[in-house]
Amino acid sequence: MLVYNSQYHKKQELETVEPGKIRMYVCGPTVYDQIHIGNARTFLSFDVIRRYLMFKGYEVTFAQNLTDVDDKIINRANEQGRTAAEVAQEFSDAFIEQMRRFGILDPDIRPRATQEIAAMQEMILSLIDQGNAYVVDSGDVYFSVRSCHSYGVVSGRDVDQLQVGARIEENEDKRDPLDFALWKAAKPGEPSWDSPWGPGRPGWHTECCAMIHRYLGTPIDIHGGGADLQFPHHENESAQASCAWHAPLAKYWMHTGMLQVDGEKMSKSLGNFYTLKEVLDKYPADAVRLLMLQTHYRSPLDFSFQRLEGVLGTLQRLQGTVRNLRWAADKSSANAHDINDRDRALGDVADATRTEFGVQMDDDFNTAGALAAIFSLMTAANTYLDEAGADVSTSVCLRVADTISELAGVLGVDVAAKAGEELPAELVGLAAEHAGYAGDVPSEAAEALLAARQQARASKDWATADAIRDAIGALGLAIEDTAAGARLKKKD
Repeated sequence: MLVYNSQYHKKQELETVEPGKIRMYVCGPTVYDQIHIGNARTFLSFDVIRRYLMFKGYEVTFAQNLTDVDDKIINRANEQGRTAAEVAQEFSDAFIEQMRRFGILDPDIRPRATQEIAAMQEMILSLIDQGNAYVVDSGDVYFSVRSCHSYGVVSGRDVDQLQVGARIEENEDKRDPLDFALWKAAKPGEPSWDSPWGPGRPGWHTECCAMIHRYLGTPIDIHGGGADLQFPHHENESAQASCAWHAPLAKYWMHTGMLQVDGEKMSKSLGNFYTLKEVLDKYPADAVRLLMLQTHYRSPLDFSFQRLEGVLGTLQRLQGTVRNLRWAADKSSANAHDINDRDRALGDVADATRTEFGVQMDDDFNTAGALAAIFSLMTAANTYLDEAGADVSTSVCLRVADTISELAGVLGVDVAAKAGEELPAELVGLAAEHAGYAGDVPSEAAEALLAARQQARASKDWATADAIRDAIGALGLAIEDTAAGARLKKKD
């Protein structure tokens, strides 16, 4: 199984620290607002990586932090006349809610920065004692970048070539402009904690490193995040760990590509900035996952609502295929005939799909290739249903439906719809609204119901067509076929 290690810029064979076990950490959000879809792409990528490792039989321990004390949180609190704790709690809850809506598994460990102050202070003290950090008169504590001989190993940066820039704050108290804050002295009105250096709060780069060491030990197997975190955040984490505990922080550093919207960088000024909540309020989570997973996690992702509409149709076809397979298996007399060449051929495609799915995912979690394998099986299944008609094999239909459902499920996409599912709620409500009328149901309601049934029949989604018919019947209505077409009537 190959994993791309950002530190070495190449794929490497996955060799875990402990046989059969994987310890994973992914940097979580700074909780001052709803997360955007670029954040969501990173969290989705590592959710799928985690799911696949579990599918492969690894015992995975997954940790992800919440940064609940930070300049952005303090600024938002000041803008809104609230406390930083109130802002952090609101958006911590919002983040967890949206992750669950998006089908992201909860982490095994979710430490919060404000609850890990003691662990951070312990690490800082160790760095000071070893000469890798220093305290200035203000009470700030800085990490001495040049004291770390391995600085640059994660990002490939040369210390001597680094210049003071947008991501490197220049400060008169620093001995070197490259040094970064481990502890920030308290300012009036800001949250703070007591420390050996006076009241203050941790620097952003400090928390993940201390949390990883406390909860997972070092080195861990996989440390992940967005490509924008590789430098300076992950570089700074690595430097602290190598100096504090004289061991690497992680064996494999993994980073996701950036997200664009319609080919442009996502930004509020361009009007193309979308939160995950905004997207999930309009589209099913499974469709959004499918869209993002059709691009390899390391590649830039071009998000557009036009693409999302197309993927929504793909999701519906997948779900329809699974429904139709189960419906056909249910309607067919069990093993009505001996397995024939057509049945055997579809079974072979299902086996080949499982193999290809594994090959693609074992090659640095290539979800695009894995989905292509699932889509090929979907096409083969639909061809089989068209050609076989009522003469299908129950066992083969169920086997293929289970294969599609299981493999899509490894990616966190739910296509395991069953035959006879309820009519969509809006259509049930529409019918119910008019079910009490005497005589014909008003034309507007009838047209909506009949159009849905006709669309299902046209796409050979017999399970949905039957579900609509059954739901209509349960509401005291009947479909009457006339020379002019079908219509709805109250049952006699």
